[in-house]
Amino acid sequence: MLRCEAGALTAAAGRQLELTRVASRTPRPEVDLGGAAFSTDLATLPAANDVDVVVEAIGGEDAAKTLFSAAVAAKKHVVTANKALIAVHGNELMRSAREAGVFIGIEAAVAGGIPIISALTRGLAANRIEWLAGIINGTSNYVLTAMSEEGQDFRAALREAQRLGYAEADPTFDVEGIDAAHKLAILAGLAFGTPFDFDSVYVEGISDVEAEDVAYARELGYRIKHLGIARLNANGVEARVHPCLTPESALIGKVDGVMNAVQVKGHAVGSTLYVGPGAGAGPTASSIVSDLIELARGAAGWISAPPAKNAPGASPLGDLTCAHYLNVPAEDQPGVFADVAQTLSRHGISIEGVIQQPQAIRGKRGAEWVPIVILTDVVAERDAERAVADIEKLAGVTGKVRRIRVADLANSSGE
Repeated sequence: MLRCEAGALTAAAGRQLELTRVASRTPRPEVDLGGAAFSTDLATLPAANDVDVVVEAIGGEDAAKTLFSAAVAAKKHVVTANKALIAVHGNELMRSAREAGVFIGIEAAVAGGIPIISALTRGLAANRIEWLAGIINGTSNYVLTAMSEEGQDFRAALREAQRLGYAEADPTFDVEGIDAAHKLAILAGLAFGTPFDFDSVYVEGISDVEAEDVAYARELGYRIKHLGIARLNANGVEARVHPCLTPESALIGKVDGVMNAVQVKGHAVGSTLYVGPGAGAGPTASSIVSDLIELARGAAGWISAPPAKNAPGASPLGDLTCAHYLNVPAEDQPGVFADVAQTLSRHGISIEGVIQQPQAIRGKRGAEWVPIVILTDVVAERDAERAVADIEKLAGVTGKVRRIRVADLANSSGE
């Protein structure tokens, strides 16, 4: 990009952006570096006199943190695409960068080519952010899309994602929500002016979502999306990553495949949506170079979390209130639904909708059973947990209840 678009980038930045050195632990002789010096020693970058900015894209935490710290100590600016590094060590690293008087660019660390960092720190700076929600992992979004559109089960959809190169051989970080939690920790810190706090993010993956859940959600008027949600409530910052029933009318619910999307609600602007590719060489390069241009213009601002004493803490997940989808495996016997309904009522939970289809009866260990699908009214998380635990103890319930939270995205249809 620096060579192919050199003229346009020079005009945008007001000066020439030049690649002087490249360091990689693994030699890549097939890559044309355009005359830049190459080394397998990462420490050569911050130590070099002809380097003003170190771009870190090696991933992981240990080697990246060592490189980052060395660059800051050498008074070199840093641009990084490393979400794990910032989510886990960002408070410490940005504090040291500010003390050293150097800029840290993290646009490429979240949502690939979507300029969401710039939106939160610049474009929406006049707003008090009320909440944000994001599809911030393309692998999970592709898998759920395939389950919805093609009727595939989770494993088949994941195998196809791996075949197409959308999922790693070990997809755990993606489908179990860890990658999205890293990104959400960064977004929540920037949105609410709090320290980055990865450890406080509640994380739940999509591997337990069944194809029938996706189909029932559609029947109820929802799509299942793997969302990262952050909200400032009376008890602090609520940050969570988990599958959600998202209204089909919601803009974010229409974002499919490997695309990412982040929806932000500001008190002045209302709801805004940012959609684009969340990974790949081109989108990542686009975000990295955008940070370089901002730095060259002298327009780069500080990105650092305030001291913890000035910021709200994490809100317990038990404080969350939302509706829930319940899939209850029940014996096909009279009275079972009544027992389930009475259990919910005993916990103060109202039922908004029910699906109980006789054609879904199937054999299991010699017994016939049918899923009872329930959509509840809004209820506190702790009450939902207790109710589900009690439902699973009922004599007519044959297994574990699958529970998926319903996303509360006010004004999300764009109206």
